[in-house]
Amino acid sequence: MHQDHPEVFPQRHTMSASGGGRRALRVGLGGPVGSGKTATVAALCRALRDEVAIGVVTNDIYTREDADFLLRQAVLAPERITAVETGACPHTAIRDDISANLEAVEDLEEQAGPLDLVLLESGGDNLTATFSKGLVDVQIFVIDVAGGDDIPRKGGPGVTTSDLLVVNKVDLAEHVGADLDRMATDAAAQRGGLPTVFTSVARGQGIEPVAAWIRERLARKAAGAA
Repeated sequence: MHQDHPEVFPQRHTMSASGGGRRALRVGLGGPVGSGKTATVAALCRALRDEVAIGVVTNDIYTREDADFLLRQAVLAPERITAVETGACPHTAIRDDISANLEAVEDLEEQAGPLDLVLLESGGDNLTATFSKGLVDVQIFVIDVAGGDDIPRKGGPGVTTSDLLVVNKVDLAEHVGADLDRMATDAAAQRGGLPTVFTSVARGQGIEPVAAWIRERLARKAAGAA
């Protein structure tokens, strides 16, 4: 569940992620290791980079592996991609002590110029991972069918409360015995009307509904600031 952290660096971080002003929409992406978070970020950058100014902050425990992947893929200009090495459990840096990510986002916005959208990717975590609302405006949670078609039924805050649930790697369903209809039914039962999208981003499938969902949030933000 979301928490505010107004005590962190009050001299700089005086506005929550949902505050007003000319500030990029911040979208958090969480999910288990190997679910396809970085591939989803890369696909979103490709889908949206000609429409809006995007920046990316990745989180890894001890490396810059995910940021380096995005740089190799050339999904954005290098100055628009930065990394946080959390040095601890991934959810700590996105929910409990968000100071390093706040610094990274603000530095990115200052150095890369005005941005419309910042994607913050969590390090691989479990089904309890959520972002502080002091860090992001909305959050996407990515799971994959290879992890088992019972994941939506198991729930957890990442599955049940994320603003958008992405079920990735649907192309593997027949190979791992996953029932996609069952996953859809279980997700609907757990999420109380919140949307779920099925994708196979490594194969270029399904990213457009996710991009459209972000476009809608950008439009809402622009309307609210008008």
